[in-house]
Amino acid sequence: MNPAGTKDPETRTSDFDRAVGFLHERHAEPAVAADAHALGALDFARVLDVVAGYAATPLGAADVRALVPLGVPHDTAGATSTGADAARNAISTAHAQVAAMRALVGADQPWPSPPIADLWASLARLEVPGSAFTPAELQGALLLLVGSRAQASAWKSARERDVECAPLAPLVARLVSEPKLETALEKVVDDTGAIRDGASHDLKKIRRQLQGAEADLIKLLERVIAKLAAHHRVDDASVTMRNGRWVVPVRREGVKSLGGLVHDTSATGATVFVEPPAAVEFGNRIRELEAAEKREIERILHEVTDLLRPHAGNLAGALSALIELDSLLARARFADAFRCAPATFWEPAAGFSIVDGRHPLLVAKRPDSVVPFSLAMDPAERTLLVSGPNTGGKTVLLKAVALLSLMAQAGIPAPVAAGTVLPLFDRVFADIGDEQSIEASLSTFSGHVRNLIEIVEQATSSSLVLTDELGSGTDPNEGAALGSAILETLTRRGTTTIATTHLGALKQLAQEVPGVVNASLQFDEAALAPTYRLLKGIPGRSYGLSIARRLAMPAAILENAEARVPQAERDAAALISDLERRQDAIAEREQNADDREESYAERAEKVSAREQAARAKERELEREGRDVARKYLLDARKEIEAAIAAIKTAGADLEQGGGVGGGGGSGGAFGAAASGARRLAEGLLAGERDAARALDDQEMAEAVVGEGGDVRVGDFVSVASFGGATARVIEAREDGLVVLMGSVRATVAPNVVRVVKGRKRVESVAASTAAIALDKPDIHASPEVDLRGMRISEVDAVVQRALDSAVLADLPALRIIHGKGTGALRERVGELLREDRRVRSFRLGAWNEGGAGVTVAEIA
Repeated sequence: MNPAGTKDPETRTSDFDRAVGFLHERHAEPAVAADAHALGALDFARVLDVVAGYAATPLGAADVRALVPLGVPHDTAGATSTGADAARNAISTAHAQVAAMRALVGADQPWPSPPIADLWASLARLEVPGSAFTPAELQGALLLLVGSRAQASAWKSARERDVECAPLAPLVARLVSEPKLETALEKVVDDTGAIRDGASHDLKKIRRQLQGAEADLIKLLERVIAKLAAHHRVDDASVTMRNGRWVVPVRREGVKSLGGLVHDTSATGATVFVEPPAAVEFGNRIRELEAAEKREIERILHEVTDLLRPHAGNLAGALSALIELDSLLARARFADAFRCAPATFWEPAAGFSIVDGRHPLLVAKRPDSVVPFSLAMDPAERTLLVSGPNTGGKTVLLKAVALLSLMAQAGIPAPVAAGTVLPLFDRVFADIGDEQSIEASLSTFSGHVRNLIEIVEQATSSSLVLTDELGSGTDPNEGAALGSAILETLTRRGTTTIATTHLGALKQLAQEVPGVVNASLQFDEAALAPTYRLLKGIPGRSYGLSIARRLAMPAAILENAEARVPQAERDAAALISDLERRQDAIAEREQNADDREESYAERAEKVSAREQAARAKERELEREGRDVARKYLLDARKEIEAAIAAIKTAGADLEQGGGVGGGGGSGGAFGAAASGARRLAEGLLAGERDAARALDDQEMAEAVVGEGGDVRVGDFVSVASFGGATARVIEAREDGLVVLMGSVRATVAPNVVRVVKGRKRVESVAASTAAIALDKPDIHASPEVDLRGMRISEVDAVVQRALDSAVLADLPALRIIHGKGTGALRERVGELLREDRRVRSFRLGAWNEGGAGVTVAEIA
């Protein structure tokens, strides 16, 4: 029976194998998109080195360097849809994970990049019973646990902040969080990988004794040095250690007088390092303590290793996840540094489109001076034949197109702009550079032919073929004939092919074989320097004679050479030159059109800004006008309040003097005063109503009048028979609608009103339209007013009218319902009540009065 907490060796091994099985899958022999020859010719390993430089750990960098472009088999002989789907899914998953890591790197909180120790062999050794970790391995295990927990926590925090990092969930699931295990390791090992004194009580005791013994021995040896005769003493002599023993340096002639054990001599032999007899016993004691320390450390290491042993599989899984996360981190940092936009992937038969593509190695070397290229191939276009002078960048273009696809199929973002569509090839073939081999007795031409034979035999309709200087290395006529035959075969097969050449005969292939397209890299004839601008549809021409003329070749020789150029080639060169000039003219017109469009856009923005400023100024003037009107209303109300106060005072004086009908002059005086005050109040109220009417009309002018619809009580309407004046419907009768315009009530026909949009219907019409009428003996006012559903600009008039009615009706309090909402209505009501002298105080409603949704105003 196995002890508790342990497993059979077979079971533990199975767990460990499952945990690290991803390594066998990732580093097994996949269906690569290019063989070693093609990858070497394209400098793919150098590209991986550039990407690996962005990793945080050596293990992550090594994982980047181990990436291979996956081949995506299509419907060809021997290919299965399962393999193609698996490759596509792997590529899509890799790019989704890189995008998620880019989101984490760009988030507001930095992504942790802890160090990772190479613990593969150590974790595998955990499967051996009785094995123990070294202190350095324990420190590596501690780093693994701390880093795993930190990244799991950072990922969870990012998810809570809605960072798009879900594709990393399968990797994060392999991370472990074992705080207790971390604590146990932290107690044993320090940051330098040394065993702490406090790892155990016995170790602490042994080390204390060892330090004491060494200190006593050093003191003893210092006394021995001090007692040495001057001619036996070494200058600046001090206690030192040789072969693990504490010794004193002494001149050779003083060894016999000192005695003891000789452990070492100086290079010259003049100085001898001696352990005096008195120190031997101390040294032996120190050796015993050191042996005890070693035994205790070994015991501690076994004990802590046994704590790790049950977690071997999980630790291996966490280590693999940390390495892969660091690999993704390197690719994300590379993508950000090289401004790599996400690309779309599709089948090679559908063509491709590269937008602002750049050669990654050139960007790494000269990030600010690389001229991007754009290239689109339609489904019917299978072969691109690039021609032109040397140093024009043809080979760079060739390699760049292949590298962009290979990087994408290896799960690395390619340096392209948005809108790029890359095909997923099953294989990439490359015939680039000097293929000469002395060992194989092959000339340059023979080496190229050997590669071309392999390409013709193995390339499929889903392959990418790159050939540099096709047809070179032999007679131009034979080379052109062979190159034409090869390109025609590949084109008719549907293989995506990019070839460069100097041979003029190959340029005619585009007119003979459907699917072949000419292209060239523009060359500045005046400066005799390449511009690296790709021109599709126009073949390149040679500038050999132009360069010779620029370098002062004798004119007679140049004339002779030009006369020897066949007339057909001269006519073709003239045609190409004319096409280039036309292309430049078109490009210039397009640039001018773009500049004009940009200028028009800037002007449109300026006009739009001016219109917005004008509308803002108009709204500001309207607000100022309403403020002036409101001030007028407030002044009018103050005079009304004074008149009402005069009436009340006169009434109180009359009551004290004997009543209204007392027959005295006081009654007549009071009647006259009351009549005058009433007329004054009516005049002021009429002025106030006119001002309020004007203010309402000004505010309602901003509203949009509806085209009809059912009219209900509480709706705001435009009354055509009153010049389009705005009114509120307060009653619906059989003979018409009763509307209220200010304080004027009128009955109108339904067909002369239209509902006004932008003003909400008021449910409590009676409360919100209480009119002040001093000529009525009985004032009926509602003790509450409902503002819910109104805008801020509508509140002032409704609250002031409700206060007017409450004051005239001698109500003790007014309950203003504004609701809770955002609190804007409550704040405005508070401002109005605070400024009104008729309000003694105000407060929020009690729990049974509506709470914070109601303000209760006490009337003075």
